[in-house]
Amino acid sequence: MKLDNQRESNNVEDVRSRANVRSGRAGGLRLGGGKMGLGTVALALVASYFLGINPMTVLNLLGGGTTPSNAGSPSTQTSSTVDESTSAQDPGAVFVRKVLATTEDVWKTKFQALGVVYEEPKLQIFRGQTQTACGAGESAMGPFYCPADRKVYIDLDFFDTLKRQLGAPGDFAQAYVIAHEVGHHIQNLAGTSEKMHQMQGQVSKEQYNAMSVRLELQADCYAGIWAHSTQQDKQIMESGDLEEAMNAAKQIGDDTLQQHSQGRIVPENFTHGSSEQRMRWFKRGFETGEIDQCDTFSIKNL
Repeated sequence: MKLDNQRESNNVEDVRSRANVRSGRAGGLRLGGGKMGLGTVALALVASYFLGINPMTVLNLLGGGTTPSNAGSPSTQTSSTVDESTSAQDPGAVFVRKVLATTEDVWKTKFQALGVVYEEPKLQIFRGQTQTACGAGESAMGPFYCPADRKVYIDLDFFDTLKRQLGAPGDFAQAYVIAHEVGHHIQNLAGTSEKMHQMQGQVSKEQYNAMSVRLELQADCYAGIWAHSTQQDKQIMESGDLEEAMNAAKQIGDDTLQQHSQGRIVPENFTHGSSEQRMRWFKRGFETGEIDQCDTFSIKNL
């Protein structure tokens, strides 16, 4: 990616300087007054590990609660700090601010064309864990978007995980991560996320999973729109960038993740879409650049 001449967003909060690393006894995740077993937690983290809404929201749905609270009290805490004078200019933080700025430019223009003012999201860079309006967020969850506070959350160590463990290297793959989470913000502004929330408890788990797949594929399509418009307006893409994004979409498809984690594929448990679907919907947004081409909810065959 060619980002040298791009502006930096003012909507990034870097809270790594107040990061706390917990050690000692860890309590269960308390949801709706009860505890959830590690098996349930692991299932939710696999389902929402990459490019999705806060996995705490998924855990909350599985537990039948409404507002997730913190994990049990740790026996000890140790703190690690980041020098704020230097962290602001570290390459990772600069990269995130520049990518977020490109999403702001794209969606501001798109919303203006619709006669609507775009409300920019905040993006928080954290380390280890952080508090959100959707509950406690942790690095193991991967990047996520919280509709309640309209913030994207990311631990920059995830980019190393993306490269080494998920097999999706490259700066454009990283940018795709951010653009997808901003896609969830677009859904929040459009009321799509709220409609999904209202379905809680009204449909079966299988039906809700199917709707979740449509939500995630739409966010992939919105990420494709970002890539299309940014390239058209700023020419930031280099040779191989599109392939990096497509590979990332492939590596985090539900079928690929399930095969790697459990050795078998269970389509009824899909929450984000197959590798083929994720690549195809990103490419659809990239090739068309049109919001109405991302209506995953009205189309019959995804």
